[in-house]
Amino acid sequence: MTDSATRRYRGLFPVVPTTFTEDGQLDLASQRRAVDFMIDAGSEGLCILANFSEQFLLADAEREVLTRAILEHVAGRVPVIVTTTHFSTRVCAERSRHAQDLGAAMVMVMPPYHGATFRVGEPHIEAFYRRLSDAIDIPIMVQDAPAAGTPLSAAFLARMAKEIEQLAYFKIESAGAAAKLRELIRLGGDAIEGPWDGEEAITLLPDLEAGATGSMTGGGFPDGIRPILDAYREGRRDDAIAAYERWLPLINLENRQCGFLAAKALMKEGGIIDCEAPRHPWPTLHPAARSLLIETARRLDVLALRWRG
Repeated sequence: MTDSATRRYRGLFPVVPTTFTEDGQLDLASQRRAVDFMIDAGSEGLCILANFSEQFLLADAEREVLTRAILEHVAGRVPVIVTTTHFSTRVCAERSRHAQDLGAAMVMVMPPYHGATFRVGEPHIEAFYRRLSDAIDIPIMVQDAPAAGTPLSAAFLARMAKEIEQLAYFKIESAGAAAKLRELIRLGGDAIEGPWDGEEAITLLPDLEAGATGSMTGGGFPDGIRPILDAYREGRRDDAIAAYERWLPLINLENRQCGFLAAKALMKEGGIIDCEAPRHPWPTLHPAARSLLIETARRLDVLALRWRG
């Protein structure tokens, strides 16, 4: 396994929500406040334009605006991963080169997919990532997510890691994540620079036990997730378990009830952003789910509810 000193990126990299006005326009002022809050709350890096950023509801021109605005505002305070997923190899490579030129530390890319049935096989997936690697000089994170509906075995991922230069990070969100992480690390060895956890940290503890060195969560409460990671990597396993058990009710509400709207609801409740609405046609958060989310967050004294920047 890659030595910790040679891992370029590790720790907590939450997903930044995309903020809109009530009529669905980009709200860049709220966007910048959200970024500032997430950094102040303990994020060691950020990820933008991911599924939890409502990337599937954004126009290409808006992706450009957001990438430039967020990277300029972060100004090197923390590394930023830019999601550049697209079915087309050429489009994905162009997006990735552009993100690199603007200062992205890494790109995150799901395997090619579209809708419920449009998929390609392993030879084409491998060629996709190989051409992407040839186009950029920064690490690629493979997002192994249920949304793609594409089977990616640990053996296949490990082989690509060994053979494709920039392919070094793996966000494992598929079922049985801990077992897959363990197998990926065993098969890939030093080629697996970043075995990462996802899925809003719902499986964080078993994933850490399996060898995960990073976690990409929702952006609403980095102050709750960061102490778990810190304690675990410092060898304070009992403290990590206790912290995880304390925050698990809120993690569960985000993962199973509120989804990407959890971060927006918390930030709106705390006055960080002006509007928590998703972009149409995504439905708004049910009032009962929102109420329980805020109640649970207040019990935990979540920073988002009292941050003043």
